[in-house]
Amino acid sequence: MSRVVVPRVIVVGIGADGMAGLGEPARRELQAATVVHGSQRQLDLLDDTVTAQRQVWPSPLLGALQDIRDHSRGDVHIVASGDPMLHGIGATCVRIFGADRVTVYPHVSSVTLACARLGWSVQDTEVISLMTRPLHTAVRRGGQAIILARNGTDPAELAALLVATGRGDSEFSVLEQLGGPAERLRSTTARLWAGGSPDEVDDLNVVAVRYLPDDRRLQALPDSDFEHDGQITKQSIRAVTLAALAPRPGELLWDVGAGSGSVAIEWCRSGPGCRAVAFERDDVRRQRITDNGIRHGVDIEIHGAAPGSFEQASTHPDAIFVGGETSELLGECYSYLKPGGRLVANAVTAESEAALVKFHGLFGGRLARFQHYGGEPLGRFTGWRPAMPITQWIVEKP
Repeated sequence: MSRVVVPRVIVVGIGADGMAGLGEPARRELQAATVVHGSQRQLDLLDDTVTAQRQVWPSPLLGALQDIRDHSRGDVHIVASGDPMLHGIGATCVRIFGADRVTVYPHVSSVTLACARLGWSVQDTEVISLMTRPLHTAVRRGGQAIILARNGTDPAELAALLVATGRGDSEFSVLEQLGGPAERLRSTTARLWAGGSPDEVDDLNVVAVRYLPDDRRLQALPDSDFEHDGQITKQSIRAVTLAALAPRPGELLWDVGAGSGSVAIEWCRSGPGCRAVAFERDDVRRQRITDNGIRHGVDIEIHGAAPGSFEQASTHPDAIFVGGETSELLGECYSYLKPGGRLVANAVTAESEAALVKFHGLFGGRLARFQHYGGEPLGRFTGWRPAMPITQWIVEKP
């Protein structure tokens, strides 16, 4: 039986300056290639010294890479925009072919070029890619970011969204064809860009935003930062709930009986790649979760009532939060939890507290009770008014 030879993959980053911006090793690789894969725009940047057949990527791209892995017997050459390891095809190739089979020749990234044009330090600048994420995930409550746009319409849509979410005063720059002869930089505010009629924007663009006003908070947002009808896990309890849920990078939370979505939103904000699915039976509240998610720049998958909607979720969760009067669902929630996952449930009423005690007896874990007091006027003085006590059950699935 013949041995399958895994091809060698060479990924060359190319900028808007085309072949002139390539180093000699990258240039030699392309000139020696028999087939070069890339988007039409990237292939058009190659000059006549590259005699290889030029193969435009199909959609979806992933299937084409897998087909190359399974059937190609010679070296594979790929051209990609800028730095292929920055939200580019380079990391995908490493995942599919293995790091030992992939050689990457990076170009200067559009992020570095944009920061250089604006005088921003790269390490203080967030990078947000809209290639695979919805537009509203580029909304922030402060700081600065370079947004990798999908096309020429993204800047106007993003500017309008920033205005709608209270960030219309943000400094807003659109940089096109960075590093090439047609490079252009235009700076204004999000409000003016959204309200004006800017010239046509090239599809090869990035947007630089310094978000204003800057009211960033890293943990436990005020209740006033969420639209809600009273069905919300209050700030102080939300803080201890997130501590119990213990989010880790890239993990998935199910927020069952999500109400305003405050816990799901805090989870998504807590670390890189954290994702959330919200289950809420009320139509108005589901829309409110969507609106709150847009306001805070997070993308939450939203479904209807639990447990009937559990099967609609694409992946089993790493953690589950059960709030409100949904404690009767604890057994079913526990069954969906991944091994090693955490379940945290909060109860206010005697009936829901009894359910927590019952499941604590069945599955173990630990129980806690929290009592919050707020100072309120009492005549000329100040007295303490207690909030409803919260009973919390925390369990990790073996």
